[in-house]
Amino acid sequence: MLDKLMAEAGENLADAGATCILICANTMHLCIDAVKKVVNIPVIHIAEATSNSILEKNIKKVALLGTKYTMEKDFFIDILTSFGIETIIPEQEERDLIHNVIYNELASGIIDSISKEKYLIIIDKLIKSGAEGIILGCTEIPLLIQQRDVSVPVFDTTKIHANAAFELVK
Repeated sequence: MLDKLMAEAGENLADAGATCILICANTMHLCIDAVKKVVNIPVIHIAEATSNSILEKNIKKVALLGTKYTMEKDFFIDILTSFGIETIIPEQEERDLIHNVIYNELASGIIDSISKEKYLIIIDKLIKSGAEGIILGCTEIPLLIQQRDVSVPVFDTTKIHANAAFELVK
């Protein structure tokens, strides 16, 4: 069902004269292949753009934060792996917390300092586990976490994705 809706949206954008397509949600990249099949314009994959940014910093191991779907399904991690980037994700309980904060707080504009502290504890644990960078793999996470909060490079997929589109069409 989602593949069909996303493919139709892609066709509509191409028919309207779009020169490229961005799927502006990390999780919805689950449907990117359906969109690519029906259009003849570039569809920029958020994980590919993010992988390029990671490699520019000579980083080989990152932690991925996002919705449970983004952290647990292979559509994002497989792209990172294809670029030679090792990816770690938080433990199950931590993934649940990250996911719930996204849906129950950030998506509603709630920025809670306690949730931020919990995220930073998870991030610190991931850094201690070898993460050289942290992927903010959900459009809402940068509302809570910024580079100044973290001791290793942070990769804001939303900004990276938008910049990749700008570079393509400029």
